Amino acid sequence: MLTAGEVAALIAATGWVVLVCVLTMVLVKLARLLTETAKAVSDLTSRMTPLLDDMSVTVSETNRQLVTVEAIARDVKQVSGHAAKLSAVTQTVFTGPLIKVSSIGYGVRRAIEARRPPRSRRRP
Repeated sequence: MLTAGEVAALIAATGWVVLVCVLTMVLVKLARLLTETAKAVSDLTSRMTPLLDDMSVTVSETNRQLVTVEAIARDVKQVSGHAAKLSAVTQTVFTGPLIKVSSIGYGVRRAIEARRPPRSRRRP
């Protein structure tokens, strides 16, 4: 029969075997995980390269369009400035003489009223 020391050694050896088997399974799963991760990174890299190229083209086209829009905005600003100047000139050309004509009309009317004899009041 086995002595207590031999039983303890047998239990310890069995424990080590179980521990080594568990660690082997963990390492195998970890190796699979690392392999799958490497595949995913490789796949992602192959997908990102065309995506980055497309994004670069899009940014370049956007910059070109922004230059065009900036030119249009500059032209619109210039046209609105010209319209404001034209409005000011039109106001000056028409308002000044109109005020003068109105003033002369008012003065003539007052002069005519001043020359008329006063109206007498009617008595019933």
